[in-house]
Amino acid sequence: MSRIGKQPVKVPSGVQVAVEGQQVSIQGPKGSLERTFRPEVTVTYDAPTAELRVRRQAEDRVSRALHGLARALLQNMVRGVTDGFEVRLEIVGVGYLAAVQGDKLQLRVGFAHEVHMPIPPALKVTCPDQTHVVVQGCDRQLVGQFAAEVRAVRKPEPYKGKGIRYQGEHVKIKPGKAAT
Repeated sequence: MSRIGKQPVKVPSGVQVAVEGQQVSIQGPKGSLERTFRPEVTVTYDAPTAELRVRRQAEDRVSRALHGLARALLQNMVRGVTDGFEVRLEIVGVGYLAAVQGDKLQLRVGFAHEVHMPIPPALKVTCPDQTHVVVQGCDRQLVGQFAAEVRAVRKPEPYKGKGIRYQGEHVKIKPGKAAT
């Protein structure tokens, strides 16, 4: 039995859950999310106890793998519509900066041109100052994917540490030619 999959997902008050076959819709104060689950697992909602449960159909390898995955996805959906997710990025480098203009994130990170990235409508991207970017949203996958795409524009390089990194990320600095 999956240790994660057998645990119920507690649904806090103020969150509405609708389960129709394999389609699960969750609405909360931060937004609404929908997901269609694979037929190997069944999702049920118990309204009196306010719990979501995941049950697998068979004992084969794929069903066992999807059991814990489906429960983790449901937990992330519930957490996303109640609290939301946030990823903070910091920009390190002389002259490197970021700004939000309308529905685009403008990055100036050492290229001959500025990089303009369209912001997905489900996300809220802010720049508290020119060297920090905050990505917020209720969909954990979308928040992480957009933050990874922003970081990929200019990854931190290993000699001076310049580039875009996650806040708190440690970049190992190489000594360079002078160390020999």
